[in-house]
Amino acid sequence: MKKIIFIFSIFFIGFSAQAQDLQEVKKKKNARVSFEVNGICGMCKKRIEIAALKTKGVKFAIWDVKTHQMNVILDERKTALDSIKQNIANVGHDVKGFIASDKAYASVHPCCKYRDSKIVLDHEGGLQKEKN
Repeated sequence: MKKIIFIFSIFFIGFSAQAQDLQEVKKKKNARVSFEVNGICGMCKKRIEIAALKTKGVKFAIWDVKTHQMNVILDERKTALDSIKQNIANVGHDVKGFIASDKAYASVHPCCKYRDSKIVLDHEGGLQKEKN
């Protein structure tokens, strides 16, 4: 009976160690992630990218003005994706699941007010078309 308990104990320890190894494998050194960030211009681009790059563990960050896609390469062992999104929201840009506070949104340049439909229309050239 003692031998059976001993054998099961060894198996249990082996499976526990293997499960811990699997958890470590899930966290990648160079994970590539894409998500959407609200913004409308080159100043927004600079602000968003700097906020992401200042997050510990972020190696690469580029945001596309037209598609609003943020592409990031990060070390998942050093940071979580939610930390990056929160840092972007802290500088005034909405990310799915992380809405910028009114204070943070108010701090962005007046031409970067992506929540104002007239400003968005102006960036798209729509106001010039309406004036003509």
